[in-house]
Amino acid sequence: MERSRPSQQVYENYTQENLLVWQTLFNRQMMTLRNHASSDFLKSVKKIGFSSLRIPDFSNVNLRLKTMTGWKLHTVPCISPIEEFFQLLSEKEFTATCWLRNFEELDYIEEPDMFHDVFGHAPLLTHPDYCSFFQQLGEIACRYKGIPEAMQRLQRLYWFTIEFGMIEENNELKIYGAGIISSKEETAHALGNSSKKHAFNVNTMMNHAFRTDIIQGDYYVLKSFEQLRNSIPEIELELQRSVELKKTA
Repeated sequence: MERSRPSQQVYENYTQENLLVWQTLFNRQMMTLRNHASSDFLKSVKKIGFSSLRIPDFSNVNLRLKTMTGWKLHTVPCISPIEEFFQLLSEKEFTATCWLRNFEELDYIEEPDMFHDVFGHAPLLTHPDYCSFFQQLGEIACRYKGIPEAMQRLQRLYWFTIEFGMIEENNELKIYGAGIISSKEETAHALGNSSKKHAFNVNTMMNHAFRTDIIQGDYYVLKSFEQLRNSIPEIELELQRSVELKKTA
């Protein structure tokens, strides 16, 4: 489908339909997320100043993030190459599109728009442990540039944490991954009995292949965002092992 893919946000260019799409998606998701999202995510939505009444202005979002964690949104027209994406993470910059889907695509869109990128990801960029993990993951990736095996393993880890991660709070399963947070269908499936939930395990996630074009079948559950941050040394160790095994194979 042909659509404009701006590389910078020009706020005045948003239409009334854009606003209605944002409002519809925001209100629909928040009704479910109030009971099923991580408490840290819900607090972060307030911290970052998101509401149904206004499409986020990246300049305002970046001002808030700068004072809280030093992060910023880096506007891109589409998905960035993986090594560039990780490089920007190491510099505390998260790539985000600024275009919105239309009403015909409310429930499914082939590539991430700003509702996924900004509503799904940006709130937790106010959380110190989450941000520490995110930046260090980028730094690790920079040290393994040009090594496809390492990039693949880091992509899998990213997928099962940042995109489709779950977390346990007061003996209840909650969601925090942006791919679940921003999707009505994924939220229902992740919380339902037909999906498989696994304990957070770095080695298992790094060896778990995934598909981007289907509802996920498996999710990994954190005990806390501190556990996510503290997993960095283990991630480095697993990468070193995998690269050494590749060399000796």
